[in-house]
Amino acid sequence: MQLKDQQVVIIGGSSGIGLATAQLAQAEGARVTITGRSEEKLRRVANTLGTVKTAIADVTNEKDLQQVFEACDRVDHLVLLGASLASGKICDAALEDLSRPITERLWGAIHTIRAAAPKMSNGSITLTSGLFSARPIAGMAVVAAAVGGIEAMTRALALELAPIRINAIAPGYIDTPLLRAAFEDQYEGVVKAQSAVLPTQRIGTAEETAKAILFLMTSGFITGEILHIDGGGRLI
Repeated sequence: MQLKDQQVVIIGGSSGIGLATAQLAQAEGARVTITGRSEEKLRRVANTLGTVKTAIADVTNEKDLQQVFEACDRVDHLVLLGASLASGKICDAALEDLSRPITERLWGAIHTIRAAAPKMSNGSITLTSGLFSARPIAGMAVVAAAVGGIEAMTRALALELAPIRINAIAPGYIDTPLLRAAFEDQYEGVVKAQSAVLPTQRIGTAEETAKAILFLMTSGFITGEILHIDGGGRLI
């Protein structure tokens, strides 16, 4: 049990990749705290995982995050997930929609790390980038900018916060509630189209992505890296 008695905090852990990460970390002996915006979802997770701690927090609200970490005696590993894919074309979308990826991903990471860092002396922080940093599509320019910024931040923070290790995952098309919500009634068509062109001939799963996160948590000589979990999507 590689994470026995270590404190793992997952921001955005009530579903998808975050929930899968919580399950795997708990199975490895970790004491897990997860946050989310939905009290109902967190209640269901608590009923499923038993000993997990939960906290309602909005990643864009600095006070919410401060309260989460004030309740922790220490933090060994921090994982940031859960940002939306809301965006739109630069000249057409509302500014509120265009600002969300920056607010949630970049400022959300900054708020979270500032709140968590005083409780960390070592361990790891795992941020979330994404496929659009390498393979952008129309209508996702701001998301591409946000995840590209996360990758640059990861490398800089690996130096700034050492010996805490900072890495990022860059998921591609992963079967999660987030992806389903992003594409809605087009979801099945997107899955079929991606499966036809990806080298893996299918999209990924939340558990596969969670295993990559645990790899970064437990690999003590890896920092400043971006780990792509995209089925080769950035190559096509």
